Amino acid sequence: RILQLQSDVVVDVQHAKVQFVNAHSSGKVKVASDRDPKSTPSDIPKSGKTVAKGASDPKPSRWMEKLTNEKKNLKKWQHVQQKLQKNVKEKPLQKSLGQTVSQLTSLSNPERLQEDNGEIESGETQQNIRSYLEACVFAGHIEKAHRFLLSQHRLMKRRRPLNTDIYNIMIRVWAKKGALNQIGRVFIMLEDAGLKPNLGSYCYALECMGRNPDCSPKTIIRCLNQMEEDGLSVDDVFSQCSFREDERDMVLKAMHIVEPDYQPRLSMTTDGCSLPLVEDFYKQVLQARFKLHHILSVEIGNSIVSFKLLVILLKSYIANMSPSGESLKVLAKDLGNRVYTKYCVRQKHQNQILEKLGNIYNAYTELLAKDTKEFGLLPREHWCQLEKEQSSGPTLEGGETNWLYSVTLELGTYMVDLMVKSLKISGDILNPAYDKKLIPILYHMYAFRSTRQIGFIKPHPILTQIQQEAMETKLTFDSYVMPMLCPPVPWSSIKFGAYLLTPTKLMRTVEGATQHDTLLEKCQTLHPVLDSLNQLGNCAWKINKPLLDIIISIFNDRGSDKLDIPPPLSEAPKMPHFNPQDPTLTSSEKAHLKREAVNARRKYSEMYSLRMSSLYKLSIANHMRDEIFWFPHSMDFRGRTYPCPPYFNHLGSDVARAILVFAEGKPLGPKGLDWLKIHLVNLTGLKKRESLQGRLEYANTIMEDILDAADNPLNGNKWWMNADEPWQALACCTEIANAVRSPDPTQFISHFPVHQDGSCNGLQHYAALGRDVIGATSVNLMPCEVPQDVYSGVAQQVEEFRARDAASGMKIAQVLEGFISRKVVKQTVMTVVYGVTRYGGRLQIEKRLKEIDEFPKEHVWDASHYLVRLVFSGLKEMFTGTREIQDWLTESARLISKSGHTVEWLTPLGLPVVQPYRRTRHQVVSLILRVLKIIGIYLSAGSFDTPESGRKRKNTVKQKNAFPPNFIHSLDSTHMMLTALHCYSAGLTFVSVHDCFWTHALTVDTMNKVCREQFVNLHSQPILKELSKFLLEKYCDGPLHVGIERLFGLLLTINPYS
Repeated sequence: RILQLQSDVVVDVQHAKVQFVNAHSSGKVKVASDRDPKSTPSDIPKSGKTVAKGASDPKPSRWMEKLTNEKKNLKKWQHVQQKLQKNVKEKPLQKSLGQTVSQLTSLSNPERLQEDNGEIESGETQQNIRSYLEACVFAGHIEKAHRFLLSQHRLMKRRRPLNTDIYNIMIRVWAKKGALNQIGRVFIMLEDAGLKPNLGSYCYALECMGRNPDCSPKTIIRCLNQMEEDGLSVDDVFSQCSFREDERDMVLKAMHIVEPDYQPRLSMTTDGCSLPLVEDFYKQVLQARFKLHHILSVEIGNSIVSFKLLVILLKSYIANMSPSGESLKVLAKDLGNRVYTKYCVRQKHQNQILEKLGNIYNAYTELLAKDTKEFGLLPREHWCQLEKEQSSGPTLEGGETNWLYSVTLELGTYMVDLMVKSLKISGDILNPAYDKKLIPILYHMYAFRSTRQIGFIKPHPILTQIQQEAMETKLTFDSYVMPMLCPPVPWSSIKFGAYLLTPTKLMRTVEGATQHDTLLEKCQTLHPVLDSLNQLGNCAWKINKPLLDIIISIFNDRGSDKLDIPPPLSEAPKMPHFNPQDPTLTSSEKAHLKREAVNARRKYSEMYSLRMSSLYKLSIANHMRDEIFWFPHSMDFRGRTYPCPPYFNHLGSDVARAILVFAEGKPLGPKGLDWLKIHLVNLTGLKKRESLQGRLEYANTIMEDILDAADNPLNGNKWWMNADEPWQALACCTEIANAVRSPDPTQFISHFPVHQDGSCNGLQHYAALGRDVIGATSVNLMPCEVPQDVYSGVAQQVEEFRARDAASGMKIAQVLEGFISRKVVKQTVMTVVYGVTRYGGRLQIEKRLKEIDEFPKEHVWDASHYLVRLVFSGLKEMFTGTREIQDWLTESARLISKSGHTVEWLTPLGLPVVQPYRRTRHQVVSLILRVLKIIGIYLSAGSFDTPESGRKRKNTVKQKNAFPPNFIHSLDSTHMMLTALHCYSAGLTFVSVHDCFWTHALTVDTMNKVCREQFVNLHSQPILKELSKFLLEKYCDGPLHVGIERLFGLLLTINPYS
């Protein structure tokens, strides 16, 4: 690193062209240098041997020990890398995706990973082997794949993880070539391994027979007879197997040789659902209407991601890299995922899926675009029906194996290594008099995060300067992070939905988690979950252009902290500069200046992050200003739903929500204008304890201010700027002004979404579970004359406690007089139900107190400690049943995790939930560049088999503390999904932000009715009793583990309310 810094002296930068130079076959570019040619910029400094001069303590510091150990690990893995590299030749940088996947087969060879001291579990190994074989086949390395399968099959140790699907990969390859003899050999291998052929095996064998013109009918008959002996039928082949290219036609051709009149018997009926909560919903005839007033014009060809050389991908990363660099792990993960995405798209093109996908999608969107036609089917059912009607050719769900997280990460790391070693810039651009040589445009460096050493990839300052001065300002986004310009593909299975080509996961999980996918594949009751995601994704949006223009004008001016528009970096505090060796400064002055520098640097970093986030949102919104677009949805492991586009969506900040309106407009009707006014008052944060009629009356008294805000938002009285949600309030003012000035407000077409937010939704679920009347009253589950506000109630109770303590002479209670408000306690009250600890609650209250300018800052620490204790005490008195249920859930999770299991449960809609909390491990990935430590998670199905090994891997504390909030989150998502399904049935436009539901002003009353009915419907089920039954059956059957006897007794004490 020192040598690199000495050679890369930065002086004044002049414009010059950046040269992207290919590496030679050795991976190095020879440059004219008088230094040791073995010293490259990627050399790792030998800091483990460095000793400070004059050090009196011979004992090395812990940092030196850590670096010494790092060096030892590096040597170990470099030895592995050298052995691996003997059979690998580096290719030029400009190579096709197929060649890069070929590198994957060398980097992530499962043969090497299998022998890694048994750390890789059986399920992960199977997935890794399948990925490897499929990548070999994709890259055209058939013989290499065949040799690898033989090497795995010959040794019993390596044969253990092999299953029939792995052998089927090669059977499928030989079927394409019509090599029936080769298929026979693989069948013999199957028998030798003690495995039976499955539907896929027979499917590819029949395909091969259909391709082979010399195949005897007797051979086909023998194959069919063997299928029958194994309890399989040809109809199962056509209904359950996935086909590529012309595979289906070839199987059908083989069948016609022995049965000329054979036609597959496929069921055209749609699947129902037997879950009690939604059984009636799926039985009734749905009369939902799609009224998209905008004529959809969808061209599938424009949605296809074109195949580009990977060099373009790498160049784009160089152009967009932050001057401060990027974490090696983050950069490698992103690069690996991009290659995997292109690989999947390329596979679909290779398997001839695109034409069929286009035909089905066009037919599907034609159905959505019809204004008047009534449908009795859900979008998912429409899609499945269209698929069955066009059953010939390849199946849309190809059945490819997902790459493991470690595979994509290692592939991405390999590409980073290519960039660092191969991308050079001419060194004489600074001064033509200098020797002409090539220097790297990227270099790696180390930084410490706590006690961990992290690798960073950083652009050379010369490159950064050139790009800032020479390049035009332009943001580039991948298509899958942008809103869709056409309706999403409905989720029809856990592996197919959302985007047309880009692979999308139905459930977001932690990195490396695999058990969620396993549970989802086994689940047969996911249709309500899929249908609710489709309902959310089918809502069309457009941009509120007048409001967007106002926001952009403020953004381009100097921003506004008050209006949540970050100022430019020119407004950041100046970085103090001082000389630490200045003798005129005292030690205290130096420490003060150092703290100021650290704070200024932190403030600059925060401002940069906020500014860039807003720039992304506003740039995407401005790009979509004349479009109609959609947000496909997915969910997390608890069932909470999220839009797939990450940067700009309706789950964002006040600014993002304000500039989004429904693409479909509906007349206000008789009560729509009133709901707009009530919604405006809700956005201001005023009148929380007033009835709806009281809020409406208040809105009528401030109509002049509302009209002034709509006409002169930046030059009027600006009252809207003091609202809790100022930009949404301004947007609502404009909508109200347009409505009241229309000839007939009841016929005014409104696109504005009106929100109905839950009253501390977590406490609502706890109160309903425990049948807690007092708690239910405080969160509006009981009829009251005026709406109750639990936050104000807790604040009032805390104030009573404070006044009592102040009267007894407690100093901190006296200091807090007049400072206890709803805002101070709201966040803590809201998050207590989701598992916040007293420590976390204290930090929340401390932050709120610091925001109060008049509060004495020297008392913040004592005041936050005091208030968090009062808040917890107040909640315990108000919600008696909540703490009991929380304690039961917590203790159950503790015993389950200590017995060697992770906590699992089923939501009332049948969604399987498993908590992904396990102890982290450092997984070392061998690189040429450096040794990368990855935080890996043990989540394979195999890790659950032995409680002894599982006990070492469980994070008992997280499993225990997270179960109560995650369980409530899963109930919250279940209620939202039920509401979405029945709103669809009623013909409503519906979207949600967790427990906040949106619809048109016309249909607010209908949505409110549906919301309440489904909450009652949900909590009419014996939720806790069913949970107890599930836990008993799952964790208490068979030989009881340590602690399970106690768990059995505890679960039998299920609270009587359910």
